[in-house]
Amino acid sequence: MLNRASRVWVTLLVLALCLSVLALGASAAGGPTKSDAGSGARLPQHAAAAPRAPLASFSEGFEDITLLPGMGWANQNNSSPVGLTGWFQGNDTVFPAQAGSTTSYLGANYNNTAGVGTISNWEMTPVVTLSAGDTVSFWTRTADGSIWPDRLQLRMSLNGASTNVGTLATDVGDFTTLLVDVNSTLTVGGYPETWTQYSVTLTSAQVPAPTMGRFALRYFVENGGPSGDNSNYIGIDTFEYTAAAPTAVSLSTLGAQTNSSLLPLAALTLLVAGAALILRRRIA
Repeated sequence: MLNRASRVWVTLLVLALCLSVLALGASAAGGPTKSDAGSGARLPQHAAAAPRAPLASFSEGFEDITLLPGMGWANQNNSSPVGLTGWFQGNDTVFPAQAGSTTSYLGANYNNTAGVGTISNWEMTPVVTLSAGDTVSFWTRTADGSIWPDRLQLRMSLNGASTNVGTLATDVGDFTTLLVDVNSTLTVGGYPETWTQYSVTLTSAQVPAPTMGRFALRYFVENGGPSGDNSNYIGIDTFEYTAAAPTAVSLSTLGAQTNSSLLPLAALTLLVAGAALILRRRIA
């Protein structure tokens, strides 16, 4: 049983420890912190695209990113090491979307890797029919007053439906053509802090002849992560691809992309049409 003096000393010790913890918490809260993802929807670290016919043109506003894989988008996080987050629904407490509802953008942050690492997080578009003169654009930004530089690349593959981005943080796989490199030198303040549009027109040197391929957005930051000097939080909004002119598609291509579930309906339609023609001839 503690005497009165001992109880007083224990009470004082507990109070001192509590005050120390509060002081440390206040000190940590006073400095700048990296921006978190929030509690919105997140994509798996590796999501394969659903098979789809190539698109001529499309626009994506990222209203609900959980629908992306079903629309032909694919993603893969090759960060080293892989962190807690991949791509996630935009967090409007960091900043609101460029267009649409306040959270309707694609987000990524420093937690794509762990500790001090290299972030290499890929988001690939649906398959498109690429030609010289086609245009592609997107909007992006980082958090206000960020002191941790971010970087984003737009790359292109001419290898059909391939989603090969390699396996290492430095790999690019089939996406060898670099179209845009936002803040390639990882300069503080070099990534836009207001929504900014980046646009590219494909050239004949990049696409010598019409072919199927994909674009890829790559969040690529070296010396990133929770303990790194680089990487904070980025948003991507209103991704648009516009074909310069309609591209002819061969019958063999169409046949390969026919949805087998439509074949019974097509057969039934032919049977009905044939029966109607025979009946008409008999009546005549």
